[in-house]
Amino acid sequence: MAFKIEEVSSVLRKEIADFEASLEVSEVGTVLEVGDGIARIHGLSGAIASEMLEFDNGVRGQVFNLEEDNVGCILLGDYKTIKEGDQVRRTGEVLSVPVGDALLGRVVNPIGEPLDGGPPIPRTTMRPVEVKAPGIAYRQPVTEPLQTGIMAIDAMVPIGRGQRELIIGDRKTGKTAVALDAIINQRGGDVICVYVAIGQKQSTVVALVEALRQHGAMDYSIVVTAGASDPAPLQYLAPYSGTTMAEHFMLQGKHTLCVYDDLSKQARAYRQLSLVMRRPPGREAYPGDIFYCHSRLLERAAKLSDEQGGGSLTALPIIETQEGEVSAYIPTNVISITDGQIYLVPDLFFAGVRPAIDVGISVSRVGGNAQTKGMKKIAGGLRLDLAQFRELEAFAQLGTELDAATNAKLERGKRMVELLKQGQFVPMHVSDQIVAIYAGTEGYLDDIPVERTNDFEEKLLAFVHDKHQDVWDKLTELKELTPEMREDLNRVIEAFRATYTHRVETTKED
Repeated sequence: MAFKIEEVSSVLRKEIADFEASLEVSEVGTVLEVGDGIARIHGLSGAIASEMLEFDNGVRGQVFNLEEDNVGCILLGDYKTIKEGDQVRRTGEVLSVPVGDALLGRVVNPIGEPLDGGPPIPRTTMRPVEVKAPGIAYRQPVTEPLQTGIMAIDAMVPIGRGQRELIIGDRKTGKTAVALDAIINQRGGDVICVYVAIGQKQSTVVALVEALRQHGAMDYSIVVTAGASDPAPLQYLAPYSGTTMAEHFMLQGKHTLCVYDDLSKQARAYRQLSLVMRRPPGREAYPGDIFYCHSRLLERAAKLSDEQGGGSLTALPIIETQEGEVSAYIPTNVISITDGQIYLVPDLFFAGVRPAIDVGISVSRVGGNAQTKGMKKIAGGLRLDLAQFRELEAFAQLGTELDAATNAKLERGKRMVELLKQGQFVPMHVSDQIVAIYAGTEGYLDDIPVERTNDFEEKLLAFVHDKHQDVWDKLTELKELTPEMREDLNRVIEAFRATYTHRVETTKED
């Protein structure tokens, strides 16, 4: 049988033209060793820092160390399923998490996977976990208050939208309670909240989520959790993921609040990763870049300029101290990064003064700029009264006889301490706070028995809402204590005192 050359060449040309081949070209490496949430990989000479890698079994990792002959990788899944000799591929992408409204009301892990039994989170809108913080030109000063509903904080340690305020103290002094009240107080407002739980027991997180749900706070909140049983890489990444989810809303011109509970555990997770990666240890065995680890996180909190949409991200990092040692490495690092701290002390907590805020050490470097004019006018007197009271109280314990003026300051201080006591999950409106503090600083509580201070406050606010709602509405609208407003408050409080004093006397007679 004879072949014609023309026929053969035309068939070959047609076959070549019709042939389509999609060749997948990827750089592949081999696992040298694995353990403790990390893996060393040989053969990925082109890998870049923070790039995502994919293992044969589907587990993903992130490039952590770049060395001469191998790559160090942190594993974002079950590292026990990976063994020596497994193949690893580069993805050419950096770690990203899903963002958007679909996350509201959900509990997720640091890579955006649901932990609440709900449907999968749509990954239509993704955002890199590590991004550069907004520069100075893209920011504006912090002037708008973020009300926590906690009278002692809103009056003496005010927090503004875009501020970074550290909550610091020993174990079991109410740090998480302060943060939760701040989240619950945003109900009905325009602030989206992200709570990041790092290294906590699952039972603790479940109870926390249930508390938020009972108070209607999960509707505008996202909970990101890396539990105590999760690998160190997830605990290290959790605060960055939570910030990324909050930043998405900030860039849309919305206001967000991000709580990191707590960064002490994140620092320990980062120390573990660094030591198993054989990075040189420094002070307290932490790596040299632990300050950068926290600063690049907290610098992302900002109040954006109007040209950038005017959104804000307020950060409430939590740090746990050991026996009140605020001069330890991690506490001093975070204190120097933030714009102030709320210091909670065990002595006050166990004495029943809750929130157990130490007024002397606690400070807000934004100060009165983050308060309404009305609160700013009365808060200065309150802080001064409490500072004098603490000094006089210590002096009075020596048994020295005191003059009448000093005794009067002591008695008023006792009532102001009682006035600032507040239960958990009962945040107060800023106008209620102003009315209560005004009554205390103007001396309307001076002749009320100390043990009846909270009763007086509770009934006074009920009286204002029942009989004089117009005065409360006016105060809420003005946000300032004008001379006319003071006259109205004096009139209302004196009217209440007349009924309250009569009620007390009648009770005694009975």
